[in-house]
Amino acid sequence: MAVVEEAVSLDRSRLEEIQTALRELDLDGWLLYDFRGNNPVSARLLGLPAMSRRYFVLIPSRGDPIAVTHRIEQQAWRSWIGENRTYLSWRELETQVRELLARRGVLAMEYSVEDGVPYVDRIPAGVMELIRSSGVMVRSSADLVSIFYSRWSEEGLASHERAASIVAETARAAFEQIGQAIRRGETPTELSIRDWIREEFSRRGLHVGADAIVAVNANAANPHYAPSAEAHASIRANDVVLIDLWGKESEAAIYADQTWMGFVGSELPERLRTIWEAVRDARDAAIERAVSGWRSGDEVTGAAIDDAAREVITSRGFGEQFIHRTGHSIDTELHGSGPNIDNLETRDTRRLIVGVGLSIEPGIYRPGEVGFRSEVDVYVSPDGPRVTTPNPQRDPFFIQP
Repeated sequence: MAVVEEAVSLDRSRLEEIQTALRELDLDGWLLYDFRGNNPVSARLLGLPAMSRRYFVLIPSRGDPIAVTHRIEQQAWRSWIGENRTYLSWRELETQVRELLARRGVLAMEYSVEDGVPYVDRIPAGVMELIRSSGVMVRSSADLVSIFYSRWSEEGLASHERAASIVAETARAAFEQIGQAIRRGETPTELSIRDWIREEFSRRGLHVGADAIVAVNANAANPHYAPSAEAHASIRANDVVLIDLWGKESEAAIYADQTWMGFVGSELPERLRTIWEAVRDARDAAIERAVSGWRSGDEVTGAAIDDAAREVITSRGFGEQFIHRTGHSIDTELHGSGPNIDNLETRDTRRLIVGVGLSIEPGIYRPGEVGFRSEVDVYVSPDGPRVTTPNPQRDPFFIQP
């Protein structure tokens, strides 16, 4: 039988922050549920490991929180700041839950209508049936997840900006490395440049999750391509080179994630320039949609920003070759818990709120030929969204062979 060593870590300060947010969102409470780590939102908020028995925690908009926990797993709750109601049998559990929820009104849970935002859709259908049979109305906790998991602290923002400078400078230096190697009569490869980038990240202080994709020509048409010792391409004259690179300083820091394009030559052929300009203009249209919506007082959503980028690429005739969302949330995880810039793979109608960060990275991928992507990061400050990536590309880097 597994023994749980950690104890619940929700404290009064955090409780007050959550309750303030609940009142601002017109919610009567946040109902947390977990079983064997199926709901990481609950586990992270409470500071608990995966528990072997089901538990429910109600954080009301006012008053003390209430937990319903199994009698065999009480050690983890020894530091609990609220009421702890224990159960043994499933009959006791269902009775306790119904009593807990009586006349509670509207509660947030990790739920999304029709699985529109799967990143927060964590509650099993059977549990939802039990909750609704108790007479409460359930709303998605998506905005709460953004607030309590994805907002950057001041130091988080500072760490991101430091990482953003290192990532951008390393990308430019990697293109220079390619040019220098070719001019020396050597043949750089995707793998050798990736290895150089990783060493540079380590040297400059990006020690966590730091890595890169280096992809040439047709390999760049695979958005998740990764060179390996067994399969990688050389880089030669007239090649298109995509470099996607990311990293952060420490576990508590915020990632920077960028994609840059290069061409081994002095002028981009017209067919490639047409693709590049569609990608670049889609990136800029997405940013403009976020900024203009914020200034006008609109609720800016990830789906709306995705639509803005997709409209540009579709209007240029490449709609079928833009095969992923426009961007993703960024926080202490590379793919964070906040709003994604997505109305393709999911219906992410979560609004952008102050303190969250994200990537904008439209791409065009022509299998067997070439791929282009341009990725910058955006932070939502109190004054609105702003690009944190230094000097976003207007044209690919031209690498002189």
